Amino acid sequence: MGSRSAVLNILLVLVFIGWLFMWVMLPTETYKYSWTPQLLNKLNSTYFREQGTNLLLLTFPIMLIAVVSCIYLHLYSKPSSDHQRWMAKFRSVFLRLGYIGNICYAFLFFPVTRLSSILPLVGLTSESSIKYHIWLGHISMALAILHSVGFVIYYAVSNQMIEMLEWSSTYVSNVAGEIATLVAIAMWATSLYKIRRKMFDVFFYTHQLYSLYIFFYLLHVGAAYTCMILPGIFLFVIDRYLRFLQSKRRARLISSRLLPCSSVELTFSKNPALTYNPTSILYVNVPSVSKLQWHPYTVVSSSNLESDKLSVVIKCVGSWSQKLEKQLSSSPDRLEISTEGPYGPSSSHFLSRDCLVMISGGSGITPMISIIRELIYKSSQPNTKVPKVILITAFKDTSDLTMLDLLLPISTTPTDISNLDFQIEAYITRENNPQENNLKGHVQTIVFKRNPKDTPISAPLGKSSWLWLGAIISSSFVMFLLLLGLVTRYSIYPVERDGKIYHYSGKIIWDMFLVCVSVFIATSVIFMWQKKKNESEGKQIQNVEMPTNPTNSPAGNLCGTEMELESLPQQSIVQATKVHYGARPDLKRILFDCKASDVGVVVCGPKSMRHEVAKICASGLAQNLHFESISFNW
Repeated sequence: MGSRSAVLNILLVLVFIGWLFMWVMLPTETYKYSWTPQLLNKLNSTYFREQGTNLLLLTFPIMLIAVVSCIYLHLYSKPSSDHQRWMAKFRSVFLRLGYIGNICYAFLFFPVTRLSSILPLVGLTSESSIKYHIWLGHISMALAILHSVGFVIYYAVSNQMIEMLEWSSTYVSNVAGEIATLVAIAMWATSLYKIRRKMFDVFFYTHQLYSLYIFFYLLHVGAAYTCMILPGIFLFVIDRYLRFLQSKRRARLISSRLLPCSSVELTFSKNPALTYNPTSILYVNVPSVSKLQWHPYTVVSSSNLESDKLSVVIKCVGSWSQKLEKQLSSSPDRLEISTEGPYGPSSSHFLSRDCLVMISGGSGITPMISIIRELIYKSSQPNTKVPKVILITAFKDTSDLTMLDLLLPISTTPTDISNLDFQIEAYITRENNPQENNLKGHVQTIVFKRNPKDTPISAPLGKSSWLWLGAIISSSFVMFLLLLGLVTRYSIYPVERDGKIYHYSGKIIWDMFLVCVSVFIATSVIFMWQKKKNESEGKQIQNVEMPTNPTNSPAGNLCGTEMELESLPQQSIVQATKVHYGARPDLKRILFDCKASDVGVVVCGPKSMRHEVAKICASGLAQNLHFESISFNW
């Protein structure tokens, strides 16, 4: 403001000097014989005649100075309180942006709490609600940047840039907020879709900075405003510690099936007490591939059909999965794997439809496998009604047909599917004729040796997981309140009672420490108690007999190669399957041809496929269609 005032003063002085200069030149011959003819020629006016030149040169400068001086005095002679009031309003706006961002952070952690008791109440899982976490992240990041930029401007205009380096003992820490913002920007930038898809490792490892971000962010907002976002953080810490405890156990890997289409099925030993619904997700970590990376994969097994086994399918398309496939191809005796989960929907209401149409593209067939296996089990139960099943699946080439082999679990006992009414329509989009060479021979089955240190996959909190989770939440929160009350009464209050200042950041550090202590104690006690029960139940699980010889693939029969099938279930799959080459499914015709009164439509595949099916179901032309989508993309 001072610089602008100086510039204006200089301009007015120059105008005044110019006016004086004209008075000096007025009696000279130069002005009379040289300047006057030129001025009259250029400034001649029928309105002012001979007065025009003098009005412009001798009158106008002083009138201009007088008017500009009035404006100057109006703007710069206000009381200083007006300037302070404007700056206070500016600061208030960007401070409120920070408050709004804090509201976003209050909900940010709920979608990433995998073992959540809140999400199932609204029909969500952590996987299905991850998009809300992304949206909240974008909104909160935009607000955080505006909040930070606004305060930088405020400090610059008010000559308080030194405040950016202050770690106040009586108020929020600006330095902590700046560190939190920089960490958040790094996490946000590397989580953008293109970067996340092309450089997943960069995204994954950068996102592990969330603990550092939470620490400095809470130091910035202080103890009072932490209460707004404490529930989400508290529940997330419980979930994260439970996952850590579960992941420390090595899972008993029984076998793997390597398919010619570069897909792998891993089969684990499972505690019979562990139950889950179709389309559940299991997180897998293979230390020999990467000690830190965890990847989610669809569970294709049915906890009812295979009470002592759990299987997942991995499509080997990324660097991590390709390294795993390479290790399995060497037929190792044992492979160390840790798991988290499974996590899944709280219900499978679509199994009760009269007809179930499942539409998949590529690896989107994996959740459909779990549904079909569950229906195979239900069809074998007396007095149980199961829907007619129509599976519409699209593949790129012939080798992908071997994914249909996974419809039946690997077992020495044939699976009875005679009571299941099903139809499979397989579309090969990039080939016009069967390509027998693409099948690459047999399906390779590897059976792993047992290691005493490996344990069957079990629920981390046993049979009554929800009740024990409620016990952890309530006991840890009560413990936190008791400890916080004791610390406040006997550590913080005596200092403030004597008129001294207890460091502002010290209070929030106490809060974070007590949350961690409470969660650690309550969760560890209950988890260890349930771990003993799981181990005793796991010892009762007998070794599962698995076929060790390579098996023929029904896909060979599907593409015209005559092969001797080993069981009636495989023959049934071949008979129920029709393969279409060089074509894509006419989804509108297929769905409208379903005449059952209650048709469930489940789709999993590319975004364009999901949107097309959703549009058909929402068109209103068929009232019997009920749409449900499963997505792997986030």
